[in-house]
Amino acid sequence: MGDRPLMIRELLLLLLLATLWGSSYTFIKIGVQTIPPVTLIAVRTLIAGSILLLVMRWQGISMPRDPAVWRQFMFQAVMNSAVPFTLVAWGEKSVDAGLAAILNSTTPIFTFLLTALITRHEPVTMRKLFGVTAGLIGICLIIGVEALDGLGDQLLAQIAIVAATVSYAGAAIYGKNFKGLHPMQPAAGSMLCGAVLLLPVSLFVDQPWTLTPSMPSIGALLCLSVFSTAIAFTIYFRLMQTLGSIGTTSQAYLRVPIGVGLGMLFLEESLSHTALIGLVCVVLAVIAMTMPARRKA
Repeated sequence: MGDRPLMIRELLLLLLLATLWGSSYTFIKIGVQTIPPVTLIAVRTLIAGSILLLVMRWQGISMPRDPAVWRQFMFQAVMNSAVPFTLVAWGEKSVDAGLAAILNSTTPIFTFLLTALITRHEPVTMRKLFGVTAGLIGICLIIGVEALDGLGDQLLAQIAIVAATVSYAGAAIYGKNFKGLHPMQPAAGSMLCGAVLLLPVSLFVDQPWTLTPSMPSIGALLCLSVFSTAIAFTIYFRLMQTLGSIGTTSQAYLRVPIGVGLGMLFLEESLSHTALIGLVCVVLAVIAMTMPARRKA
């Protein structure tokens, strides 16, 4: 009985994480209207990392000084922020926020595939194989018949978001290496490393001093940095230590209705019938992938 309140607390944190990340697609969609993707993500990671450092200093938590740990932070930054954040932001210049949320919801599927093929610490069951199959069918339905019309801008943007999802899956598996650290340490370290990687690219490619971002884009960037990054990644690394990689990525199917709903509410987006069927397939897939097995009596 003592584990029940703990499990309820972890599930509530999982729901909060899904809400914070589900709203990020709307923030990104508004942000990239007047801020280029690389600059948006560079500033996002810089603000989030700086906030986390200030909070850690206030709480008396110091950053690790071991160079090996910082190399791990850098690799995590590549897999979990610098590359996937930028791919999603670039993709949302032409893809709706709701559609991006659906495509990104397949993270647990790729997490399981990478786990089964590389780390192999979980058994391959028929239920999970069904989940993988249904998820891949869902991706094909969501992307739709554009794939038959050649590589258009919309298809490339959707593929970029799926590639970001694969990167997130790899990061979820690699995130197991941070056990023993305070959740804020890998969150702050990876965000700061992401900023170090992206800021020079932003200065060279976008020349941010020439930009004139709108107030809605600036507001979206601030909300994205504080809520969907600084707070969200602290919760993420906390759950990685308690629920594991596949359990933590299971919030993906919780954030789908949140991301889609916010896109419809604030951005007047809509989904095709094919994408809705794909959404159902993806949700069924992730439920099958994350549903705990029944214990034998």
